[in-house]
Amino acid sequence: MSLLDLLLGRKHAPMVGLDISSSSAKLVELGQAANGEYVLERFASEPFEKGWITDGQIEKFDEVAEAVRKLVQKSGTKTKQVVMAMPQSAVITKKIVLPSGLREEELELQVESEANQYIPFSLDEVSLDFCVIGPSPTSGGDVEVLIAASRKDRVQDRQGLAEAAGLKPVVLDIESHASRLAMSRVVSALPSGGRDALVALFEIGADTTSLKVLRDDEMLYDRDQAFGGSQLTQLISRQYGFSFEEAEQKKLANDLPDDYDTAILAPFVDSLSQEIGRALQYFFTSTPHHKVHYVMLAGGTATLPGLKDRVTDLTGFASMVVNPFDNMRFGSGVREAKVRREAPSYLTACGLAMRRFVQ
Repeated sequence: MSLLDLLLGRKHAPMVGLDISSSSAKLVELGQAANGEYVLERFASEPFEKGWITDGQIEKFDEVAEAVRKLVQKSGTKTKQVVMAMPQSAVITKKIVLPSGLREEELELQVESEANQYIPFSLDEVSLDFCVIGPSPTSGGDVEVLIAASRKDRVQDRQGLAEAAGLKPVVLDIESHASRLAMSRVVSALPSGGRDALVALFEIGADTTSLKVLRDDEMLYDRDQAFGGSQLTQLISRQYGFSFEEAEQKKLANDLPDDYDTAILAPFVDSLSQEIGRALQYFFTSTPHHKVHYVMLAGGTATLPGLKDRVTDLTGFASMVVNPFDNMRFGSGVREAKVRREAPSYLTACGLAMRRFVQ
């Protein structure tokens, strides 16, 4: 199967979404009722140690593979087919315009010629494919073609992780595409179905926070910034003398000294809110837009007490924490309290699992 088949979800329908980030692996299994309603059958996560994955690159394959095996066992899923994702930084996509009516062989030659201009590697080192999107909106008689490419070793690493856990990788998406797919359900639940609303989505990761500004199904803006939840872990580690791993465990278990809320948490929430405000201001100064209708927070850090309200206070825009499982039915093995606590960190994994039902 070619990379673009994987990226576009052609030919196969996944049943499980597996999201691999720098800090953890997350698994979501979705079903669908006869009326089309989504059913959350299972979800689980398994943490990684710092340094196992750096900038989307797997540095400790055996350790990550073992963690993924544990995750699959912990989740209890019996499903083998899985959809995974590549980091945005690991995939090169480019739309080009070519004459319509070309034969498949002619298209391939044209695509390879164009790809040489945009891909900074030998074509022997990449998985490359293309797809004709449709007529060009700007050039009559021509068609738009999407080129997608990623280094073969990066693709093989992701596939190898799934296979090491006894799973069959059938779709390889792009992380940002998966989170946008899950967001489509969230936005559709807004007043007027979210039509024409400017939505600023902040996905707060361990080390990086991405801002995507969405309107309808279009992404208007995408920018990463170097702040995230691991900074809170580092503050806890320094303040109380824990190792980074101990600090992370105690943070997740809410097992911290009495002065944590005032000495560490409140200042961090304020600092993170200011970073979010600055990211929005950068968007406003670099685009024609001067406001957004909603600020949405995703990622494990999004649920920090007081963060949503502080963001609203600082930015003046309505803020909410994303729950990609909202308005889904829950399977018998899913605990609602766990969903409420952890749902914002499963945005990408949920979007991956949705590929089963979205062509």
